[in-house]
Amino acid sequence: MTKFIAYFRVSTERQGKSGLGLAAQRRKISDFVAGAGTQIAEFCDVQSGRDDSRVELQRAIQLAKRENAKIVIARLDRFSRRVSFIASILEQGIGLVCAEMPSATDFQLHIFAALAQEERRLISERTKAALAEAKRRGKILGSNGRNLAAKNRKAADEFASQLRAKLDADVLQLSYSEIARHLNDAGITTATGRKFYPQTVKNYLKRTSLQSFARTMP
Repeated sequence: MTKFIAYFRVSTERQGKSGLGLAAQRRKISDFVAGAGTQIAEFCDVQSGRDDSRVELQRAIQLAKRENAKIVIARLDRFSRRVSFIASILEQGIGLVCAEMPSATDFQLHIFAALAQEERRLISERTKAALAEAKRRGKILGSNGRNLAAKNRKAADEFASQLRAKLDADVLQLSYSEIARHLNDAGITTATGRKFYPQTVKNYLKRTSLQSFARTMP
């Protein structure tokens, strides 16, 4: 029976509310694995797809090599946004299965990845051109976005401070993975009601460290 390692990725915790959220990814992978083999492990990153050095992704890859298992993903863009990285994984002999298109061959995965990469490039170029034209006409850009970003930063800072207050000195000396496990076991959730992951803990603690530094500035 084929062994599968599930890999999930969301760019932000708010994506849990969208079609690319964890729930949607789990459902697709679960439906596929049920009729194809057995799932032996799962890994999840809360990080941008532009970064292929994601900790949990690397762990999934190493386990796949040791167990001669295939990595199963819900969508190709949840794995990587770069054709070269996807190609390097396949060249290492690691099986990669996309639950959204389970019959796709390695060649087809290359093609789909290349098309997606080119589409993102074109969208980026069109967006830059539109912004440049708006700026040329004297339009003030990004005011609403800046206000929303400031509001979100304030809310995140407040939550991070509250979270830090719940952690005693002994807990803060643990690894990010251990702290995440401690918070999840205690029933504490993130600001958006989600479970904690090592990267989530790191982001929140880093935020409180920056707040402390700012208060010491003249």
